[in-house]
Amino acid sequence: MTVTVELLEANRRYASSFTKGNLPLPPGRKVAVLICMDARIDPARALGLEEGDAHVIRNAGGRASDDAIRSLVISYKLLGTREWLVIHHTNCGMELFTNDVIRGLLEKSLTTASIGADGWYDTGAGPGSSEGTFINFLTIDNLDQSVVDDVRRIRSHPLVPSDIPIRGFVYDVKTGQLREIAEASKIGAAA
Repeated sequence: MTVTVELLEANRRYASSFTKGNLPLPPGRKVAVLICMDARIDPARALGLEEGDAHVIRNAGGRASDDAIRSLVISYKLLGTREWLVIHHTNCGMELFTNDVIRGLLEKSLTTASIGADGWYDTGAGPGSSEGTFINFLTIDNLDQSVVDDVRRIRSHPLVPSDIPIRGFVYDVKTGQLREIAEASKIGAAA
């Protein structure tokens, strides 16, 4: 059985007793969370959220990419969120490579790479693609600073109103605890 088949079966079980089909479109707690896609993080459980409570925007690293900002703007402008959280996390895969590393790997092949004592190495025979040259992968070289940088980028965006508080955190994947990054939250404070 493939994972997709298992997931579809789980969905059938879930839908058979689904009772939350009448939730309103806007998030009930008027909050949006930008967080990493890491499979070790369950944002709903970590933050005590239920369906309908919040917008959760996930990407690699929980970074303030153009698309993440697009989602945040839609979240407040059309759906009324009034508070935002930016959450990065410990032991993030985005700390394990640079733009140059992933671009080099992609140029060699599109096969999944491996990591060893000497870093990343390609396991495929090719062909690869140079298209990675055009992507900023938003890697992380300093975890706390990445939170500060992302909150600053969101706060300074011309489509983000100054009255929305933006707080920055690091989630510890070993303990499940959030640690606030004071500098980020200061930058993100509502005016």
